[in-house]
Amino acid sequence: MRHIEDRFNHKYNYPYVFLNDVPFTQEFINFTKDMTKAKVEYGLIPKEHWSFPNHIDIELVNKNMKEMANNGIPYGDSLSYRHMCRFYSGFFYQHELMKKFDYYWRIEPDVEYYCDIDFDPFIYMKENDIKYGFTIVPHEWLSTIPTLWSTVKEFMRMYPRSIENDSLIEFITDDNGDYNLCQFHSNFEIVDLNLWRSEAYTNYFNFLDKKGGFFYERWGDAPVHTIAAALFLKKHQVRFFEEIGYRHGNLMNCPKGNKFRYKCLCNPDYSLENHETESGCIIRFLNKYHRFSKTEIL
Repeated sequence: MRHIEDRFNHKYNYPYVFLNDVPFTQEFINFTKDMTKAKVEYGLIPKEHWSFPNHIDIELVNKNMKEMANNGIPYGDSLSYRHMCRFYSGFFYQHELMKKFDYYWRIEPDVEYYCDIDFDPFIYMKENDIKYGFTIVPHEWLSTIPTLWSTVKEFMRMYPRSIENDSLIEFITDDNGDYNLCQFHSNFEIVDLNLWRSEAYTNYFNFLDKKGGFFYERWGDAPVHTIAAALFLKKHQVRFFEEIGYRHGNLMNCPKGNKFRYKCLCNPDYSLENHETESGCIIRFLNKYHRFSKTEIL
């Protein structure tokens, strides 16, 4: 929040919405309100959005979580992580506090923003018909989503009219038509909420949810969102915000070029496209689609 205020929001004063499955402490409320001049709201997540749906076999979930933990899969034995991924995939945009908004910028703990952001991404997206904005594109762990793509293909067969003709499906698939594990990292995303509120996405999430993969496996909201954006949006409606210097964990986007020299505090050499094992997805996007979203920001 401090990074966002310093780099961007002290000039725009967009409101913050905090959501949690338990009530926020007064200390947290006081601290976050003191951080900004903008409006801050706090909401409680409905129990049905952070619990097992009725069709889930909890014994099987526990068995699978134990196996994933034994295999060293990140968050393999975390039930709260699964609830979080399901919540971000299908429910946060339905929360009462979110209904008045058309766009959102997702902000997470343990992230850093390295560049002064001297344009308004929300206005920019609205004026250029952009529905999904991202900064980094790592690979997902196949062991967390072994049946996700086969489930998506089943959905595509049942709802062929939902798929956009001018889509980015080639970005997320290999030569055999299988999911290549590229995912827009959802720790940062700026999105038109009408994408998630659409009939196509509603059918898509409900279809996935009934399969149980959020619990039986460990389907993340990042691949779920990525696949949806790739299927339901036109090429020009997805944008790489190269201007926004961003880090989460060991993954970073740091803009290149002289025009960013005095706006950023990061080293472009450490940016994702130079990452030895994680550069493939962003390079693939830049080669295939960046020309569709290269509208210059002044």
